[in-house]
Amino acid sequence: MADLNSLGYKSIIDMETDEAIDTLRQIRLSRRIPDKKPKKETTKQTTKKISEKIDSDMAAELLNLLKGEKNEQDNR
Repeated sequence: MADLNSLGYKSIIDMETDEAIDTLRQIRLSRRIPDKKPKKETTKQTTKKISEKIDSDMAAELLNLLKGEKNEQDNR
């Protein structure tokens, strides 16, 4: 059965500083587990189209609202 000494890996203690840092960086990156993020599902939202036609009374009421005048019904 194999043990750590028989694998032939060089010990970090025996490595030079730059080589040891690089080896530790590779170990850290290889062990990194990606974060599990929930998948975003896009839903298409549609707005209801206005199918009403504006008659003259509604147009007059809208113009009064835009002008800032109160409607006759609001004065009651």
